[in-house]
Amino acid sequence: MHQQLIDFIRDTYATSDFIPLHAPTFAGNEKAYLADTIDSTFVSSVGKFVDEFEVKVREFTNTGRAVATVNGTAALHAALHLAGVRTGDLVITQALTFVATCNALHHMGARPVFVDIEPDAYGLCPVATATWLAEHAELDNAGVCRHINSGAAIKALMPMHTFGHPARLDELMALCQQWNLCLIEDAAESLGSFYKGRHTGTLGRFGALSFNGNKVITTGGGGMLLCQDAEDGARAKHVTTTAKVPHPYEFYHDEPGFNYRMPNLNAALGCAQMERLNTILASKRQLAARYADFFQSTDYRFIKEPAYARSNYWLNAVLCPNVESRNALLEITNARGVMIRPVWQLMHRLPMFADALRGDLAHSEWAEAHLVNLPSSPTEA
Repeated sequence: MHQQLIDFIRDTYATSDFIPLHAPTFAGNEKAYLADTIDSTFVSSVGKFVDEFEVKVREFTNTGRAVATVNGTAALHAALHLAGVRTGDLVITQALTFVATCNALHHMGARPVFVDIEPDAYGLCPVATATWLAEHAELDNAGVCRHINSGAAIKALMPMHTFGHPARLDELMALCQQWNLCLIEDAAESLGSFYKGRHTGTLGRFGALSFNGNKVITTGGGGMLLCQDAEDGARAKHVTTTAKVPHPYEFYHDEPGFNYRMPNLNAALGCAQMERLNTILASKRQLAARYADFFQSTDYRFIKEPAYARSNYWLNAVLCPNVESRNALLEITNARGVMIRPVWQLMHRLPMFADALRGDLAHSEWAEAHLVNLPSSPTEA
């Protein structure tokens, strides 16, 4: 099995060299646009490509406004701030996520509450979330959702669209309405993924994309804050760009803002990448279909997109029969130059989040013990 998989992956990528988990491809106007920024001298936070990149992402996702940021964590941080999350507040999220989701909370003095994932799409489970809220939360006289034991305000739900597979957003939105919570989608991994025809990150009040080097498209490092309505979008642009009041020459800032501006240099790369996004997505879906066929008659279960969604298959994933087979697969493939990785360690196992409130995490723990990610770079883009 192990050697067959290695041979299959090497045949797919037609190489005997090291095969990374996910590498970017630059086959379009990337060099030309980067040269343009250098020739213009506008390589920092002002330049035409920042505006163009925001428009391209807004049009592709069909959201109210898209605001470019230095990275996805910054987009999440700004979204939480705009949603009114403050020191001491609680935000419900999943333990099976990349650490940036929780770091954004930690650095603003808020605390995560970890709820289980659901076993099909690996996003925040609406049933587990409803159960935790019913047992631990109440609405006060002002309509604020509060943790019963501590009195802390619970401000938001923050699901993550794991590996590009959309979470069950209808049910999560209903919970937000019932408990007066803000829905913030961690869509860092899901550019090009659609939930019932709508792009991920656009159903909640805010969504956050990432353009790190290992994502579907990259700006080197970068992110995008998606805002459902124009008023939130205008405010997001203001607070992420140092809250400077527009003026031909005066520097006046009307509130403490963030310096989360994406440089024009990075946005130029993003504009070129957006021109090829549909080609990249098509290639990734073809690769996912090949993996699905490969694992079809094995003891390993390839993770397919949920029936209600169209996923970008950012990272292909497979469930191993047991922990021993997972560990053997990781050891052998990595030793032979094919990068396969385990899923992230659950957030409540990390020292800074060990004391966080949490519900039953049975599905998260099972996934942690069985799931690995496979090389997922697009092959024909």
